[in-house]
Amino acid sequence: MVENPRITNKISCRSMKLSSVRKKLKLICQASIFTGILGCTSNTIDEPAVISEMEMSTPESATESEKDIAYGSFTEEQLYQTIISELSAQRGDLDEAGDNYLDLAIETKDLSIIQRAIQFASVNNDVNALMQLGLLWSEVEPNNTRPHLMLSFQFLESGNYSQALSHMARILDLGDDFDFTTLIARTATLENSERERLITIVQSLVDEFHQQESLRLTLIQLFAQNQRMEDALSEMKIFLKEFSPSPRVILLHAQILQSMGEPNQAIQTLKSGLREFDQDRSLRLSLARLMIQNEKLEDAYDQFQALVEQDPEDWESLYSMSLLDLELEEYDRAIPILENLISVDERYDESQYYLGLIYEQTEKYEESIEHYRKVRTGTTNYLAAQQQATRHSIGLGDLEEAHSWLTRQSNGQARLEILFTTIESNLLIQAGYDQEAKSLLDSALNRFPNEAELLFARVLWSDSQQDREGSERDLRQIIRMQPEDARALNHLGYMLADQTNRFEEALDLIERAIAISPDDPAIIDSLAWAQYKLGRYEEALANLRRAFSVFPDHEVASHLGEVLWQMGEHEKATEVWEEALKARPESQLIKAVIERFKPE
Repeated sequence: MVENPRITNKISCRSMKLSSVRKKLKLICQASIFTGILGCTSNTIDEPAVISEMEMSTPESATESEKDIAYGSFTEEQLYQTIISELSAQRGDLDEAGDNYLDLAIETKDLSIIQRAIQFASVNNDVNALMQLGLLWSEVEPNNTRPHLMLSFQFLESGNYSQALSHMARILDLGDDFDFTTLIARTATLENSERERLITIVQSLVDEFHQQESLRLTLIQLFAQNQRMEDALSEMKIFLKEFSPSPRVILLHAQILQSMGEPNQAIQTLKSGLREFDQDRSLRLSLARLMIQNEKLEDAYDQFQALVEQDPEDWESLYSMSLLDLELEEYDRAIPILENLISVDERYDESQYYLGLIYEQTEKYEESIEHYRKVRTGTTNYLAAQQQATRHSIGLGDLEEAHSWLTRQSNGQARLEILFTTIESNLLIQAGYDQEAKSLLDSALNRFPNEAELLFARVLWSDSQQDREGSERDLRQIIRMQPEDARALNHLGYMLADQTNRFEEALDLIERAIAISPDDPAIIDSLAWAQYKLGRYEEALANLRRAFSVFPDHEVASHLGEVLWQMGEHEKATEVWEEALKARPESQLIKAVIERFKPE
């Protein structure tokens, strides 16, 4: 084959250039003895996180150890491979550079080469290479803690906690320190059995290095993660005898006590901690939250107030104060706080919503409407705010204004218009504006024919008018369009079971509904009611108890009591009704069923 002179010349030119590059780099390396293993490329990669975390050599710091490296320890081929690796890095091929440096590190066992290889492996996230290099480094420098530190972190990241602990222990053996609590962030998702193995290892290390503070703290936290609270508390007491508490330790102590069902002791622990660390915000915030959990609302308020005194722009603590004021019905205290939050655009929508709620509670409905309507679209309380604003507008007789506002809010968006129509119709029904609600729904259904949500809203209107035929007609239309609509199937089935003698048909509809939503307590209640009407008392009782256990509603209670009564369990039935009446004294359902079975 005839050689292509252009290719031959290109290769020759490339060889000459590479030879020239080799000579120049050789001279540079001889002059500076691998500044950062060729300082000319020290900026080609960033210093990896693992290196900085363990304070290992960087290209800059490597210069300080130049006198420890003898150029004669490298063969010409090794030097050539080093140059090629650095050129690969300059071209952006960090993977090739990393592979070459790994091979060189294994071949030469040179410390600078190992550290440069670690830099590339870290940037490339080459875990396997980092493991090999860490072990190689520990072999080259057996008394240096840094390779063990690196290996500790690598094994932690890979989930090999026992290996990580062995390298942590080696760090202690060599007289250095290590924060063992870095382990805890990674062990929360482990199985208990895996944590038990770690506990055994850590306990043995505690016996060996009993003055190592973070090691003992790690053991306490592992006990707590495995719900061995008695052991955690016992270790905590030992810890506090030997070491001075920090805010972190005080928090852990309180958490253990709270988990053991000792909230008062937990609160006292945090209070004692604050006497020593009165400016520690995490302690005070934890105390405030713990007080809320334990219904000590006034005390919690005082702690949030102290936080705000420390930092007047602690908006979250101010917001918490306003919520506590709402719970305590201290509306006059809450209003200026919420207005302040609004003025600085912090928790704006929540503050508008809760101002609306305050004015609602104090029966200042116009002010309530104003604030509810300032809650912005797309925020958590938007729909609830619009509903309440509409409720109060209708209550004030401003039906047209309420409708106009919702129309403007929907702004031509069909789904939002449909949703607002269902809300408005329901509120009109509740306020006794039956014909207005019917006109609104009929008009909407003319715009959106066969829209299931609107049809269901009209079902609720028909129910309010005791128009069973109208309800059934619309429900069957929904089921024809959406055979898997469990809500419509259940509603029709319950209506037939409760208001007709078409019990088998009712049961069939409800069984279809429960096949779609097997855990819905409302459907389970309907199923039980149909079974009761068919005389299947045992099945009905089992299902009612199941429904009542997750949804202790007054209607379910009325059904449960009735079935118990019919089965001869009069005392149990009475007990169910009386408990339901205590929870909801205004329930006409409970009063009616008691009147039917216990007229005296």
